Amino acid sequence: MKDSPIGVGLIGTGRISDLHVIEYLNNPATRIRMLCDADPGAAQRKAHDWGIGEVKITDDLQELLQNPDIDLVEILLPHDLHLAAALAAMDAGKAISLQKPMCPTLEEADRLVEAVETYDRPFKVFENFLFHPPVARARQLIAQNAIGEPQSIRIKSNPGTSRTGWKVSASALEWRQQRSRSGGGPLVFDDGHHKFALAWGFMGNPREVHAFIGRVQRKDGAWYDAQSMISFRFPGNRVGNLEIVYSPELEIVTPYYAQDDRVEITGTKGVIWINCGHGHLAGAVPLVLFRDGGLTEFRDMNVSWEQSFVHSTRHYINVLKNGGQPVLQAYEARQILRFSSAAEQSALENRSIEVESG
Repeated sequence: MKDSPIGVGLIGTGRISDLHVIEYLNNPATRIRMLCDADPGAAQRKAHDWGIGEVKITDDLQELLQNPDIDLVEILLPHDLHLAAALAAMDAGKAISLQKPMCPTLEEADRLVEAVETYDRPFKVFENFLFHPPVARARQLIAQNAIGEPQSIRIKSNPGTSRTGWKVSASALEWRQQRSRSGGGPLVFDDGHHKFALAWGFMGNPREVHAFIGRVQRKDGAWYDAQSMISFRFPGNRVGNLEIVYSPELEIVTPYYAQDDRVEITGTKGVIWINCGHGHLAGAVPLVLFRDGGLTEFRDMNVSWEQSFVHSTRHYINVLKNGGQPVLQAYEARQILRFSSAAEQSALENRSIEVESG
């Protein structure tokens, strides 16, 4: 990568782009050069909000991709548009950060993985949960044998309501309600990608997945795939589950999505609790370790949700400047997609789904 700032182009300027741009705006190694959105006016408003009102705006993907000042593209589009945009960016020779999930179907994911295998530029599927400071610290502790060999993981995903949280546009809600565009439910498949990434990151690939996926209507008419319970088995007699509960009257104080997440990892000689995600219910200690009969609390970290995006993007910038492997690589993101797809398949077919290794 060249010594001058890395030229960044954003493809899609929806709600989540506010978090993706933070590190690009503040890192001296990058410069946002261009924004592409089907609604140029929306992109212009974002540029103004971000303090880069002079940046180029277009509604033409090819115009952005043919811009020689763009080295890296951040693709923030609905799931059904991921494959075409990623392949086009590869044809243009750009480094790529693709929003999760990589594709709505495994068939499309296989096409993308195959293309990336022969691509000579860094390709990343964006995953921020693995970079949230409490999660990153928990992974360090486990690598240091703090709880022995992990035996189980329990993940609780808990959307509610928030007077302080983000207002999500009707258009963003609409395409997520269409399985032909989203690939699956908004909590199990879409947001669930993050939770399956956590299970994968701590425990590896599952061997078997079983799911009960419910359906509940929100006050705004949109539907959630809750209440839901997804169980999984890993090699070596290890287990886990993801519980998704929609609490329509649970007030969550957060500037972001009206949701919080908790994780418990039990090992052969200890337990780790990660007590915050999007929100921070009850001001709980972010990370707690129990071992040798005593508790250790970890408070010395910034748990604001945007930090997960900052650290994920910073890692990729470092890869572009200094080499190394991005997180997630395409084949890894395909493993997580298989994980979440197995949950959807299990609920549909009312049976456990065996997951291939690798």
